[in-house]
Amino acid sequence: MPRVKGRKANPEGRMALKEHLIEARNRLFKSGIALVIGTVIGFFIYNPVLEALSEPVRNINEIDGRNAALNFDGVGSPFDLMIQISVFLGLVIASPVWLYQLWAFITPGLRVKERRIALGFIAVAVPLFIAGLYLAWLILPSAVRVLTDFTPAGFANLISVPVYITFLLRLMLAFGIAFLLPVVLFGLNLVGVIKGKQVLKSWRITVFLICLFAAMAAPGGDAMSMFYLAVPLLLLFFVAIGLCLLNDKRREKRTAERDADIEANADTPSRLDEV
Repeated sequence: MPRVKGRKANPEGRMALKEHLIEARNRLFKSGIALVIGTVIGFFIYNPVLEALSEPVRNINEIDGRNAALNFDGVGSPFDLMIQISVFLGLVIASPVWLYQLWAFITPGLRVKERRIALGFIAVAVPLFIAGLYLAWLILPSAVRVLTDFTPAGFANLISVPVYITFLLRLMLAFGIAFLLPVVLFGLNLVGVIKGKQVLKSWRITVFLICLFAAMAAPGGDAMSMFYLAVPLLLLFFVAIGLCLLNDKRREKRTAERDADIEANADTPSRLDEV
Protein backbone atom coordinates (compact mmCIF):
# COMPACT_ATOMS: atom_id res chain seq x y z
CA MET A 1 0.00 0.00 0.00
CA PRO A 2 1.51 3.33 -1.01
CA ARG A 3 2.19 5.60 1.91
CA VAL A 4 0.86 9.16 1.87
CA LYS A 5 3.75 11.58 1.81
CA GLY A 6 4.20 13.89 4.76
CA ARG A 7 3.84 17.63 4.55
CA LYS A 8 7.61 18.23 4.75
CA ALA A 9 8.37 15.86 1.89
CA ASN A 10 5.34 17.02 -0.05
CA PRO A 11 4.82 20.72 0.79
CA GLU A 12 2.21 21.31 -1.94
CA GLY A 13 0.08 18.38 -0.71
CA ARG A 14 -0.22 16.70 -4.12
CA MET A 15 -1.85 13.27 -3.94
CA ALA A 16 -3.16 10.58 -6.22
CA LEU A 17 -6.89 9.74 -6.11
CA LYS A 18 -6.26 6.66 -3.98
CA GLU A 19 -4.28 8.70 -1.46
CA HIS A 20 -7.11 11.27 -1.31
CA LEU A 21 -9.58 8.48 -0.53
CA ILE A 22 -7.28 7.09 2.17
CA GLU A 23 -6.93 10.52 3.75
CA ALA A 24 -10.72 11.05 3.59
CA ARG A 25 -11.25 7.71 5.34
CA ASN A 26 -8.72 8.56 8.07
CA ARG A 27 -10.20 11.98 8.71
CA LEU A 28 -13.76 10.60 8.79
CA PHE A 29 -12.59 7.98 11.29
CA LYS A 30 -11.04 10.63 13.55
CA SER A 31 -14.18 12.76 13.31
CA GLY A 32 -16.32 9.72 14.13
CA ILE A 33 -14.24 8.89 17.21
CA ALA A 34 -14.57 12.49 18.43
CA LEU A 35 -18.35 12.36 17.81
CA VAL A 36 -18.68 9.13 19.80
CA ILE A 37 -16.73 10.60 22.73
CA GLY A 38 -18.81 13.78 22.58
CA THR A 39 -22.02 11.73 22.50
CA VAL A 40 -20.95 9.79 25.61
CA ILE A 41 -20.37 13.11 27.38
CA GLY A 42 -23.78 14.21 26.10
CA PHE A 43 -25.40 11.24 27.89
CA PHE A 44 -24.10 12.49 31.23
CA ILE A 45 -25.37 16.06 30.75
CA TYR A 46 -28.65 15.04 29.10
CA ASN A 47 -30.98 15.77 32.03
CA PRO A 48 -29.85 19.36 32.79
CA VAL A 49 -29.81 20.13 29.06
CA LEU A 50 -33.35 18.80 28.64
CA GLU A 51 -34.49 20.93 31.58
CA ALA A 52 -33.00 24.02 29.96
CA LEU A 53 -34.54 23.20 26.57
CA SER A 54 -38.02 22.74 28.04
CA GLU A 55 -37.88 26.03 29.97
CA PRO A 56 -39.58 28.13 27.20
CA VAL A 57 -42.66 25.88 27.40
CA ARG A 58 -42.77 26.06 31.21
CA ASN A 59 -42.58 29.85 30.97
CA ILE A 60 -45.79 29.86 28.92
CA ASN A 61 -47.59 28.47 31.98
CA GLU A 62 -45.83 30.61 34.58
CA ILE A 63 -45.55 33.95 32.75
CA ASP A 64 -48.35 33.96 30.20
CA GLY A 65 -50.81 31.93 32.30
CA ARG A 66 -51.68 29.58 29.44
CA ASN A 67 -51.86 25.79 29.41
CA ALA A 68 -48.80 24.24 27.77
CA ALA A 69 -47.02 20.98 28.41
CA LEU A 70 -44.55 18.64 26.76
CA ASN A 71 -45.62 15.02 26.46
CA PHE A 72 -44.21 11.78 25.09
CA ASP A 73 -46.46 10.01 22.62
CA GLY A 74 -44.75 6.62 22.58
CA VAL A 75 -43.14 4.02 24.83
CA GLY A 76 -39.71 4.40 23.25
CA SER A 77 -39.90 8.17 22.75
CA PRO A 78 -37.92 9.08 25.91
CA PHE A 79 -35.03 6.83 24.87
CA ASP A 80 -35.12 8.12 21.28
CA LEU A 81 -35.04 11.67 22.60
CA MET A 82 -32.04 10.89 24.80
CA ILE A 83 -30.16 9.54 21.78
CA GLN A 84 -31.12 12.52 19.62
CA ILE A 85 -30.03 15.15 22.15
CA SER A 86 -26.87 13.27 23.09
CA VAL A 87 -25.78 13.03 19.44
CA PHE A 88 -26.47 16.73 18.97
CA LEU A 89 -24.41 17.54 22.06
CA GLY A 90 -21.68 15.25 20.75
CA LEU A 91 -21.70 17.16 17.47
CA VAL A 92 -21.24 20.43 19.36
CA ILE A 93 -18.57 19.08 21.72
CA ALA A 94 -16.63 17.47 18.87
CA SER A 95 -16.92 20.54 16.60
CA PRO A 96 -13.24 21.56 17.03
CA VAL A 97 -12.17 18.12 15.81
CA TRP A 98 -14.50 17.62 12.83
CA LEU A 99 -14.11 21.22 11.68
CA TYR A 100 -10.34 20.84 11.71
CA GLN A 101 -10.46 17.47 9.93
CA LEU A 102 -12.77 18.92 7.26
CA TRP A 103 -10.52 21.92 6.75
CA ALA A 104 -7.34 19.84 6.69
CA PHE A 105 -8.86 17.62 3.98
CA ILE A 106 -10.01 20.58 1.85
CA THR A 107 -6.72 22.49 2.03
CA PRO A 108 -3.85 19.98 1.54
CA GLY A 109 -2.67 21.78 -1.60
CA LEU A 110 -2.19 25.14 0.05
CA ARG A 111 1.30 26.53 0.52
CA VAL A 112 2.76 26.73 4.01
CA LYS A 113 1.96 30.42 4.46
CA GLU A 114 -1.60 29.95 3.20
CA ARG A 115 -2.11 27.00 5.52
CA ARG A 116 -1.08 29.12 8.50
CA ILE A 117 -3.64 31.76 7.52
CA ALA A 118 -6.22 29.03 7.01
CA LEU A 119 -5.58 27.47 10.42
CA GLY A 120 -5.85 30.90 12.02
CA PHE A 121 -9.18 31.44 10.31
CA ILE A 122 -10.51 27.97 11.15
CA ALA A 123 -9.80 28.77 14.80
CA VAL A 124 -12.58 31.34 14.44
CA ALA A 125 -14.99 28.72 13.06
CA VAL A 126 -15.64 26.99 16.38
CA PRO A 127 -16.50 30.20 18.29
CA LEU A 128 -18.72 31.24 15.35
CA PHE A 129 -20.51 27.89 15.42
CA ILE A 130 -21.07 28.18 19.19
CA ALA A 131 -22.17 31.82 18.79
CA GLY A 132 -24.79 30.74 16.24
CA LEU A 133 -26.14 28.11 18.64
CA TYR A 134 -26.22 30.61 21.49
CA LEU A 135 -28.03 33.22 19.40
CA ALA A 136 -30.65 30.61 18.47
CA TRP A 137 -31.06 29.83 22.16
CA LEU A 138 -31.67 33.50 22.92
CA ILE A 139 -34.32 33.76 20.20
CA LEU A 140 -36.04 30.45 21.05
CA PRO A 141 -38.26 31.64 23.96
CA SER A 142 -39.65 34.47 21.82
CA ALA A 143 -40.25 32.08 18.91
CA VAL A 144 -42.07 29.52 21.09
CA ARG A 145 -44.20 32.20 22.74
CA VAL A 146 -45.21 33.80 19.44
CA LEU A 147 -46.03 30.51 17.71
CA THR A 148 -48.16 29.26 20.62
CA ASP A 149 -50.01 32.60 20.77
CA PHE A 150 -52.06 31.36 17.81
CA THR A 151 -53.74 28.77 20.06
CA PRO A 152 -57.48 29.61 20.32
CA ALA A 153 -59.00 30.43 23.71
CA GLY A 154 -60.09 27.37 25.67
CA PHE A 155 -57.46 25.10 24.07
CA ALA A 156 -54.24 23.78 25.57
CA ASN A 157 -50.84 23.22 23.97
CA LEU A 158 -49.93 19.57 24.48
CA ILE A 159 -46.71 19.60 22.49
CA SER A 160 -45.08 16.36 21.45
CA VAL A 161 -41.55 16.26 22.88
CA PRO A 162 -39.93 14.78 19.73
CA VAL A 163 -41.60 17.43 17.53
CA TYR A 164 -40.56 20.25 19.90
CA ILE A 165 -36.96 19.06 20.28
CA THR A 166 -36.61 18.47 16.53
CA PHE A 167 -37.82 22.03 15.87
CA LEU A 168 -35.43 23.40 18.47
CA LEU A 169 -32.35 21.45 17.33
CA ARG A 170 -32.97 22.28 13.67
CA LEU A 171 -33.27 25.97 14.58
CA MET A 172 -30.01 25.92 16.55
CA LEU A 173 -28.19 23.90 13.90
CA ALA A 174 -29.39 26.27 11.18
CA PHE A 175 -27.98 29.22 13.12
CA GLY A 176 -24.68 27.44 13.78
CA ILE A 177 -24.20 26.45 10.14
CA ALA A 178 -25.21 29.92 8.97
CA PHE A 179 -22.44 31.41 11.09
CA LEU A 180 -19.98 29.00 9.43
CA LEU A 181 -20.80 30.12 5.88
CA PRO A 182 -18.21 32.97 5.88
CA VAL A 183 -15.54 30.43 6.83
CA VAL A 184 -16.60 28.19 3.94
CA LEU A 185 -16.60 31.20 1.62
CA PHE A 186 -13.05 32.14 2.57
CA GLY A 187 -11.98 28.50 2.31
CA LEU A 188 -13.28 28.22 -1.25
CA ASN A 189 -11.33 31.38 -2.06
CA LEU A 190 -8.14 29.96 -0.56
CA VAL A 191 -8.33 26.84 -2.71
CA GLY A 192 -9.03 28.96 -5.80
CA VAL A 193 -12.64 27.91 -6.43
CA ILE A 194 -14.06 31.44 -6.23
CA LYS A 195 -12.67 34.96 -6.29
CA GLY A 196 -13.57 37.88 -4.08
CA LYS A 197 -14.74 40.00 -7.01
CA GLN A 198 -17.17 37.26 -8.08
CA VAL A 199 -18.74 37.17 -4.62
CA LEU A 200 -18.80 40.96 -4.38
CA LYS A 201 -20.76 41.22 -7.66
CA SER A 202 -23.55 39.10 -6.17
CA TRP A 203 -23.78 41.01 -2.87
CA ARG A 204 -27.36 42.17 -3.53
CA ILE A 205 -28.79 38.68 -3.97
CA THR A 206 -26.69 37.47 -1.04
CA VAL A 207 -28.06 40.18 1.26
CA PHE A 208 -31.58 39.26 0.14
CA LEU A 209 -30.99 35.54 0.80
CA ILE A 210 -29.49 36.25 4.23
CA CYS A 211 -32.49 38.38 5.19
CA LEU A 212 -34.86 35.72 3.84
CA PHE A 213 -33.08 33.01 5.81
CA ALA A 214 -33.17 35.17 8.94
CA ALA A 215 -36.91 35.75 8.52
CA MET A 216 -37.58 32.02 8.13
CA ALA A 217 -35.21 30.80 10.85
CA ALA A 218 -36.17 33.39 13.46
CA PRO A 219 -39.98 33.48 13.62
CA GLY A 220 -40.49 36.29 16.14
CA GLY A 221 -43.40 38.60 16.69
CA ASP A 222 -41.50 41.59 15.34
CA ALA A 223 -38.55 42.40 13.16
CA MET A 224 -36.08 42.22 16.04
CA SER A 225 -35.65 38.43 15.85
CA MET A 226 -34.75 38.66 12.17
CA PHE A 227 -32.52 41.65 12.91
CA TYR A 228 -30.53 39.76 15.57
CA LEU A 229 -29.67 37.03 13.07
CA ALA A 230 -29.35 39.02 9.85
CA VAL A 231 -26.96 41.70 11.12
CA PRO A 232 -24.22 39.31 12.39
CA LEU A 233 -24.50 37.25 9.21
CA LEU A 234 -24.18 40.32 7.00
CA LEU A 235 -21.16 41.55 8.95
CA LEU A 236 -19.49 38.15 8.71
CA PHE A 237 -20.29 37.96 5.00
CA PHE A 238 -18.65 41.30 4.20
CA VAL A 239 -15.65 40.49 6.41
CA ALA A 240 -15.24 37.26 4.43
CA ILE A 241 -15.43 39.23 1.16
CA GLY A 242 -12.72 41.60 2.41
CA LEU A 243 -10.46 38.68 3.29
CA CYS A 244 -11.11 37.09 -0.11
CA LEU A 245 -10.15 40.33 -1.90
CA LEU A 246 -6.95 40.63 0.14
CA ASN A 247 -6.07 37.03 -0.61
CA ASP A 248 -6.71 37.58 -4.34
CA LYS A 249 -4.36 40.56 -4.35
CA ARG A 250 -1.67 38.58 -2.56
CA ARG A 251 -2.10 35.70 -4.99
CA GLU A 252 -1.93 37.99 -8.03
CA LYS A 253 1.22 39.64 -6.67
CA ARG A 254 2.86 36.27 -6.06
CA THR A 255 1.90 35.09 -9.56
CA ALA A 256 3.31 38.27 -11.12
CA GLU A 257 6.59 37.85 -9.23
CA ARG A 258 6.85 34.22 -10.29
CA ASP A 259 6.15 35.10 -13.93
CA ALA A 260 8.79 37.84 -13.77
CA ASP A 261 11.35 35.37 -12.37
CA ILE A 262 10.52 32.86 -15.10
CA GLU A 263 10.88 35.50 -17.77
CA ALA A 264 14.18 36.70 -16.31
CA ASN A 265 15.54 33.15 -16.17
CA ALA A 266 14.39 32.56 -19.76
CA ASP A 267 16.21 35.69 -20.95
CA THR A 268 19.51 34.82 -19.23
CA PRO A 269 20.71 32.08 -21.66
CA SER A 270 19.95 34.21 -24.70
CA ARG A 271 22.08 37.06 -23.33
CA LEU A 272 24.94 34.67 -22.65
CA ASP A 273 24.69 33.39 -26.21
CA GLU A 274 24.97 36.94 -27.53
CA VAL A 275 28.19 37.40 -25.58
